[in-house]
Amino acid sequence: MTAIISHSEKTLSERLTRAKIKWFRRQLSTWAKKNLRDFPWRRTTDPYAIFIAEFMLQKTDAATVVPIYETFLIRYPTLKDLAAATVDDLAQILKPLGLLFRAERLLQSAQTILEKYQGKIPLSEDKLLALPGIGIYTARSICANAFNQPLAVLDTNVARILERFFGLRGERVKSRCKLLWKAAESVAPARKVGTWNLTLLDFGATVCTAKNPLCDKCPLQKQCNYANSAFLL
Repeated sequence: MTAIISHSEKTLSERLTRAKIKWFRRQLSTWAKKNLRDFPWRRTTDPYAIFIAEFMLQKTDAATVVPIYETFLIRYPTLKDLAAATVDDLAQILKPLGLLFRAERLLQSAQTILEKYQGKIPLSEDKLLALPGIGIYTARSICANAFNQPLAVLDTNVARILERFFGLRGERVKSRCKLLWKAAESVAPARKVGTWNLTLLDFGATVCTAKNPLCDKCPLQKQCNYANSAFLL
C-alpha cells in the first residue's frame, strides 16, 4: 500500500514534483471546463459583492447562502448602506446562516472600511486580515476573486485533495497547517488563481468528498495516492 507521509518523513519537494503538479493542474483544469458550479457571486468581480459573499460563506454551505446573499445586496447595495445598518437588522437577515457573531463583525468591518479606506474594499491581504471577522482564507479569496491576485487558498476541501492525491498528512487543524499551505501555494498556477481556487473547492465538494469519494469517476485516479491505496486494500 502507498504510504501517507507526515511532516518529518518526506519533504514537499519529493512528493510535489514538477511533473506531478503539471499533470494535476491539467486534469483539474479540464474537469473545471464542464463542472464548475454557478453561483451569483461568481458572475461578478465587484469587490463589495465578493466581500459580502465571502463573509457569508464562512463555515456555511454555498446553496444556503444564495437567497440570503441576493436579498442582502438588494437591501444593502453599497458598503455605505451596510455601514449605516444596525446589528439587529443584519442579524435578522443573516440568522438562517448561523454564526450569530457574524452580523456584528460584518458591520464593524464595513464601518472600518468606510472610515479608513473611503468605502473601498482593501486590495491587500494584510489590510483585509486586520478587519473583524476576516481570516486568511477569506482575505485571500477576496484578493483572488475581486482583484485577480495570485493567492492560493486552503480549506478542508482543498486540504483533503492535497493530502489524498500527493500522499501528505497535515495537522489536525488544516487551516493552520504550514505544510498544507505551502502545498496549496506550490500547486497553484501563476495565472487565473481565482478560477483555480474555485476548481479545487468544487472538486472537493462534488468528487473528492469527505465520505464516499467518487474515485471510480475521478480524473485524478491514475496518479492519486489515496485512490491507488484504496484499490490495493
